[in-house]
Amino acid sequence: MTTGGTGAGPGGAGSGEDRGTIRAALAGLTTRGRSFLAAGVAAAVCSYVLGQADLLRVGLLLAALPLVCVAVVYRTRYRVAGSRRLAPARVPSGSEARVHLRMDNVSRLPTGLLMLQDRVPYVLGPRPRFVLDRVEPGGRREVSYRVRSDLRGRYPLGPLQLRLNDPFGMCELTRAFSAYDTLTVVPRVEPLPAVRLTGEAAGYGDGRHRSLALAGEDDVIPRGYRHGDDLRRVHWRSTARYGELMVRREEQPQRAHCTVLLDTRGIAYEGAGPDSPFEWAVCGAASASVHLLERGYAVRLLTDTGSSVPGPDGGGGFTGSTHDSAETAGLMLDTLAVVDHSDEDGLSLAYDVLGGGGEGLLVAFLGDLDEEQAALVARMRHRATAAVAFVMDGHAWSRGVEPAGPEELEDALRRLREAGWTALPVAPGASLADLWRQADGQGATRADTGPRVVGGMTGSWG
Repeated sequence: MTTGGTGAGPGGAGSGEDRGTIRAALAGLTTRGRSFLAAGVAAAVCSYVLGQADLLRVGLLLAALPLVCVAVVYRTRYRVAGSRRLAPARVPSGSEARVHLRMDNVSRLPTGLLMLQDRVPYVLGPRPRFVLDRVEPGGRREVSYRVRSDLRGRYPLGPLQLRLNDPFGMCELTRAFSAYDTLTVVPRVEPLPAVRLTGEAAGYGDGRHRSLALAGEDDVIPRGYRHGDDLRRVHWRSTARYGELMVRREEQPQRAHCTVLLDTRGIAYEGAGPDSPFEWAVCGAASASVHLLERGYAVRLLTDTGSSVPGPDGGGGFTGSTHDSAETAGLMLDTLAVVDHSDEDGLSLAYDVLGGGGEGLLVAFLGDLDEEQAALVARMRHRATAAVAFVMDGHAWSRGVEPAGPEELEDALRRLREAGWTALPVAPGASLADLWRQADGQGATRADTGPRVVGGMTGSWG
């Protein structure tokens, strides 16, 4: 990302046509300049009281020096262009990004001593400051600094500020560019193993391609003959019916669908910060979404508020093709970068959305579940081919100070498993990759008890 602008006016840098006033220049007196001015006035008063002409000369010199510096700085006029570039503009939490600043002197006069300062939020680190010595006409200077945040979010960088000082440090004027950039800190994405979760028979393989000719000769949907088509694929019955050459359609790939449900209810999580259970759930949803997109799934991200990403514009919010997977992953990560606790009391809105298009695999990251919400989540399983739930162990995360004991968690897990969910508790420090493998093993053990219908096909899961 790049931002830029050109400043002109007193103080060497500005925004638009801002040229300041004498009053603004006097307001730029530094502590040293004000001290000299006050000392000069005091010396002049003392010389009048004591009748000392030499003291008056000293006082006039002390008072005139900062005023001359103000006039020099105020009369200095040149044009400076500034730009900023982020590398990269989207980083995982806990990782560093580098910000590159570039200053170009586009005037015919050399600049004086410049102090370059960029405004950054305090969570990204200290405010960077650079001192740029004389920049020749048409010259440029490039500097860079690093930013880092352990907290998700979108952080504005800028505006860029320039300060001009006189050689004696008596006056300092500041001007700012108007442009700024945004650094997006997304959740950390943990690499997940390529295991065979419940319901993946609808993924790649025999269940991943649905041939239109499998239903029988009468159900073939032909298309017109095109130059280069294999004559062995000509469908003679349709050719006789339409009076022109018709060929069988090739097998059409059908992408497996997956919904990643993220519980954002504020009442379902305790604590805050990078090590809180809510942050674990957000990072888990990000990791699962990216992993499944990489494996070719059409994924949508759904929250308890009923909102979905990439949105309800097509396919119930699922991605449309494999070509937009990278864009969809970025959109989901940008959404998770700013997701926060909701004011919802339950998961009924998400339940309603799943009722309209909950086919395919369902992966849920849930907070604390009471009896009512556990029963509601259990019913979601009937609207999806397969379901895996990661439930926060609130008693463990709160170090045993939670009013409700672990019995509530065990009851919720039992309800989900009885409804066909693969449900796993999440304790502090748990690795999603390990839980991902456990979900595969737990589901395989359950599937060994007999065949089940997966993605419209009957077979055993394992």
